[in-house]
Amino acid sequence: MRLINVKTFLDIEASFRQGTYSKSKFNFLEDHDDATTAYAILSHRWGKEVNYSEMVKLLRMDEEDRNELRQRDGYRKIVGSCEQAAKDGFQWLWVDTCCVDKRSSAELSEAINSMYRWYENSSKCYIYLHDVDDRFPSEPDDKSFPKFNGWPEWFSRGWTLQELIAPRDVEFFNRNWVPIGTKGQHAEDLSMITRVPRSVLIYGLSSHRPCVAQIMLWAADRTTSRLEDRAYSLLGLFGVHMPMLYGE
Repeated sequence: MRLINVKTFLDIEASFRQGTYSKSKFNFLEDHDDATTAYAILSHRWGKEVNYSEMVKLLRMDEEDRNELRQRDGYRKIVGSCEQAAKDGFQWLWVDTCCVDKRSSAELSEAINSMYRWYENSSKCYIYLHDVDDRFPSEPDDKSFPKFNGWPEWFSRGWTLQELIAPRDVEFFNRNWVPIGTKGQHAEDLSMITRVPRSVLIYGLSSHRPCVAQIMLWAADRTTSRLEDRAYSLLGLFGVHMPMLYGE
């Protein structure tokens, strides 16, 4: 898997802020084995993101283009998650938007088939709730989240189901990157929101192998941007591997 070198990336970002950067080649995206590398991983709702191609061109962009990119919510999420990873002592971080070259169908297929394992093998998962201003919501709030059954948008997305279940160590953050609790601390509320049993949230699928109907129930109200992802986002939960055929 391709990972962000947290220190190198933060050093580059600091040089942008200070106006001291150069166009020297910095390699802050490196390939590592997920089974032997300690890394943090980000789970989030996509918005205006930064992709792999843009990240590798970051230092070669002209200033106007780079400043536009650095203002995007997606770039700020990468900076925020790198800063949190550094605080937690991690050298490596995985972010789906920029660590997978989606121009390559082979790489995209491998990433989708490996996604559950990558979250499961992570040392820590940061769940970023972009629409939460303060504390973790413990009851539905139709005023704050009118389009998503009273809960933050993250809970409505197809891919985030496996991203909640697979990792062992999960911490939630609000829009300002303030920590608002862990999966263990919010297990009861999370079970109420997602219909996933508390034992599965805490111990993973190894503690309780759900039937197909149960997993489909958990995923029933979730949506994805592409129709095929309704199925692909469940591959890891079912323990299935298959080639990706978008548009077929």
